[in-house]
Amino acid sequence: MAHIIVFGNEKGGSGKSTTCMHTATALVRSGARVGVLDLDLRQRTFTRYLENRAEYGARHGVTLPSPQVMGLPKVDRSELSEAENPFDKSLSLAVAKLEESCDFIVIDCPGSHTRLSQVAHSLADTLVTPLNDSFVDFDLLARVDADSGRILGPSVYSEMVWHARQLRAKAGLKPIDWIVLRNRLGAQEMHNKRKMGQALSDLATRIGFRVAPGFTERVIFRELFPRGMTLLDLKDIGVANLNLSNVAARQEVRDMIKALNLPAVEPAF
Repeated sequence: MAHIIVFGNEKGGSGKSTTCMHTATALVRSGARVGVLDLDLRQRTFTRYLENRAEYGARHGVTLPSPQVMGLPKVDRSELSEAENPFDKSLSLAVAKLEESCDFIVIDCPGSHTRLSQVAHSLADTLVTPLNDSFVDFDLLARVDADSGRILGPSVYSEMVWHARQLRAKAGLKPIDWIVLRNRLGAQEMHNKRKMGQALSDLATRIGFRVAPGFTERVIFRELFPRGMTLLDLKDIGVANLNLSNVAARQEVRDMIKALNLPAVEPAF
């Protein structure tokens, strides 16, 4: 069976689709067969990123390593049993089809709670939650006392992950490996950054996730999207001499992929 990697975060603006795109591209460059699904049926950021990639390659005559893209198939409601949900059925059919030819399936969830996102979390072998390195976004994971900073309990999103874990346990599947990525890190060591790191470390032991470094806030990530590029593609499009910022950013991609600890991945980038 394919290893399913789900990118989930119910807050927008965390760099989720960028991280998702770099992960899928890195896996393809490592020689893996990769399929992708975009469950954000409204924004479709991941889909547009991949469309930009295909258009750029065709326009410039460049062959860029890319994953297999699949949309969700339409389901005839008349063929569903009374207990079946059309979203569940559509996602199940798409995953089953990709598993026929893929080693990994990368799923990008919307930045909101939907039925598709809920089901996708229960399918995850690896769950990646990119999180802006700020206490503004920390409540995605937990409720915090405003005066003392004490963690009061898990958030609605964390409870959804817990429920997904329970469903997998009942089905006899292996536990979800949940990784929280500290995205958009500031370049300088700051008091808030240290406090955020300590809070994540404390919470990780309570609700069961690993903390890993994500991507520093850099202009290059915004510039790559219109061309569908990742930091791993720059040499393919003629950027032979990378500046120090780009070299550091590409190393962040390598470190992130290593932190995911995915099976049978030999980095070739």
